[in-house]
Amino acid sequence: MPIDVSQLRVSMEEGERWRRTLSITVPSEMVRAERKAAIKKLSSRMKLPGFREGKVPEAVLEKRFGRAVEEELLDRVIGDAYRGVLRERELKPISEGEVRDIEYQPEADLSFQVSFDVAPEVQLDRLGGFRVERPAVLVTDDDVDKVLDRIREQEGSWVAVEEGMPVTGEQVGVRIQRIDADEGDPREYEFVLGQGEAIAEVERAIESIEVGGSGEFTITIPTGGSPEEISEESRTLRIFLDARKQRELPELNDELAQAAGDFQTLDELRNRIREDLEKEASREEEGRLRGALLEQILNANPFEIPESMVDQYVRSALGDSKELPEDQMAEAKEHFRPQALQAIKRYLVVSRVAESQGLSATDDELDTRIEEIATRSGTNPAEVYARLQKSGQLEQLEREVTEGKVFDFLKQESTIVEAA
Repeated sequence: MPIDVSQLRVSMEEGERWRRTLSITVPSEMVRAERKAAIKKLSSRMKLPGFREGKVPEAVLEKRFGRAVEEELLDRVIGDAYRGVLRERELKPISEGEVRDIEYQPEADLSFQVSFDVAPEVQLDRLGGFRVERPAVLVTDDDVDKVLDRIREQEGSWVAVEEGMPVTGEQVGVRIQRIDADEGDPREYEFVLGQGEAIAEVERAIESIEVGGSGEFTITIPTGGSPEEISEESRTLRIFLDARKQRELPELNDELAQAAGDFQTLDELRNRIREDLEKEASREEEGRLRGALLEQILNANPFEIPESMVDQYVRSALGDSKELPEDQMAEAKEHFRPQALQAIKRYLVVSRVAESQGLSATDDELDTRIEEIATRSGTNPAEVYARLQKSGQLEQLEREVTEGKVFDFLKQESTIVEAA
């Protein structure tokens, strides 16, 4: 049953910066009651030779399993008491609690300490009066043409070439056999030259062979695993060029537009590409503007963040990092540190401004955003809500709405100038 926090003796010490330490004492009568309940529960499900199931005397269980019960009991009581105090005092740690100085003897009080970090209290004395330049991200005809070129590539087809030597951008079918060692039959490969799918020396060798021909080459090949172990080894290979194909691109016309999507003419496709690129450019402009504004706010209101928040961010970025060796974790932390600091500070600033200015996303605003998503995807809002909730993206959407409101407020507090 839950620990009665009102019966505990609790004190809290504020350590350096964000460190907090709880000293908790659980009265002996509470520990005894918890122990008795644990033994009774064990007795109800335990089966030992000579006793009926669920009828093993508590004295027998104490003698045989008392130590194990006590260890489990302490873990549970400490955990329940710690979590209960956190709830009662509305404390929200940002790091795992570190338990130490456990003192316990049978029939006596249980006392222990738990240390943890809390989120820093961000003081923002200046939020406006900055001059920030909105970067210009222009969409040109060349940008549209590049997208059209990619569409032509996607809609194109490979056509066989019966003679000649292949060049970069062509697809080749080859067989490669190592002839300085007994490795059996040649191995077959198919790839596009110039895309890094094969070693550069191998690609250069292939480019010197006529279709249907072969050649022998001495190739320097890197071997080894980690960067510290990489070395080079020379191998003699026989390479057979069995096929050479060139990409045949469709004409830039209405037929291409119709094949690419719900378009009737090439002009319709061009217009949609430009619209999409302009939307993307607008998002990029806004992202850069927000970054520049945030940088000025942070310069005017410097603050530090707990190292535990950086650790938490890095572990989240790495996914399941529990098995990661300590040296690799330290290397990853160093790599992600600048990104972590920026992301965490951004989160803390947005949260503080949202709280102080009453700018958190409302239910009505979330409903409106969900309806917009539903309209674009051709589904109903209830389905979108259920999907977002199930995938854990509802909170992310709420943060996006809140962040948009916060930066709209911050832009009003400063002077935004258009880039020349």
